[in-house]
Amino acid sequence: MVYYFTSNVVDPPGFVYVGKDKFENEDLIKYGWEEDVWCVLPFHVDKLSSAHIYLRLSEGQQWDSLPEELLMDLAQLTKANSIEGNKKDNITVIYTPWSNLKKDGSMDTGQVSFKDHKKVKRILVPQRENPIVNRLNKTKVEKKPDFKKERDDHIKELRQKEQAVLLQKRKQEAKQAQEWKEKKWQKDHAYDDIFTEEQMAGSSNQDRAADWEDDFM
Repeated sequence: MVYYFTSNVVDPPGFVYVGKDKFENEDLIKYGWEEDVWCVLPFHVDKLSSAHIYLRLSEGQQWDSLPEELLMDLAQLTKANSIEGNKKDNITVIYTPWSNLKKDGSMDTGQVSFKDHKKVKRILVPQRENPIVNRLNKTKVEKKPDFKKERDDHIKELRQKEQAVLLQKRKQEAKQAQEWKEKKWQKDHAYDDIFTEEQMAGSSNQDRAADWEDDFM
């Protein structure tokens, strides 16, 4: 089971989801959307047992420059979903892009590390803010998704978009090439009509009458 939340402190709203337990967390780690330009931010309480909280970025968002209000929603939700962390003040929540997660066979179920610790950010949570947690809990929805199918469908959709963009680009390039070709032809043949056989004859002295020079006298 996965719990979905909506953070309305930003527009468009933040799409947040949480694994029910460490086994759900394992699936979320395995089937993340690496190519997703909106990315997935895993959140968990530093050094304390916690659910993994994920945010799917909206278009144009960057993981390292999220609005403070959205970060606080995520941090409070992380704290609230930690049995130990929820009881403590002044805890640190860490977050990083899904693509930065590192998982190997030596780790326990649901446990992760990081490929690059420089891509790990921290946020201090002084205490639980019930208004924030209550607001988020009102949006809570439980689902049991097929993680693999969702990611496969997402990858398929991304490829279709990439192919559509590539096709449009090729059409634009072909159109531009044709326009350049036509302009070049027009430039190369700009004086063709001036030098037709009839016009050349009209401008030649060879076929003029003998007294044609009298016109200038």
